[in-house]
Amino acid sequence: MAVRKVGNSAIAAVTALALGCGAWLLLDGRAADAPPQPSAAQADTGPAGAGAASTGAPALPPSPPDRVRIPAIDVDAPMTGLGLTATGSLDVPPAADDNLAGWYEAGTTPGERGTAIVAGHVDNARGPAVFYRLGALRKGAAIEVDRLDGGVAVFTVDAVEVYAAKDFPDAKVYGPAPRPELRVITCGGGYSPGTGYRGNVVVFAHLTGSR
Repeated sequence: MAVRKVGNSAIAAVTALALGCGAWLLLDGRAADAPPQPSAAQADTGPAGAGAASTGAPALPPSPPDRVRIPAIDVDAPMTGLGLTATGSLDVPPAADDNLAGWYEAGTTPGERGTAIVAGHVDNARGPAVFYRLGALRKGAAIEVDRLDGGVAVFTVDAVEVYAAKDFPDAKVYGPAPRPELRVITCGGGYSPGTGYRGNVVVFAHLTGSR
């Protein structure tokens, strides 16, 4: 993921190769084992509208995340901060760790006003990884993020979409938001043994509670 700054927001150009996905499918060779992809019913239905800033829960103060849970798809994973590589792209969690997610720590923290970025692998050479079932998530599902300040930010899924790498909508995914929002990203969009995954699955969510 190559990240560039636009004003106060982080805009990223995502490529499947950046997440290093597909090693398991290449070794295993069974198309039936490909991760689920979102259906059209889970897609975004249009702009949130002028009232978006006032919907959902009040923004939380900045605090780094510690753990992410998505009960509907059995995700319960620690989180690590992600920075930029020497070439300016977004670093990724170590592929050897099956159950680890990362967040872009130079950007918005989950629960803070703006767009927070979380990324993780769909698989590694041994099999499914932390976000293998991300494409099966449905609108209305809950995402919980434990924060280092002791609080929990609770997000509700608005849409789950899949994009080809060449058509990735940078501004829609990573642009500024008037309320606390979350994007969760992994590889997807079909798989080719020659090139790996063709795109990315993206979950759009907004803050609806905290405790």
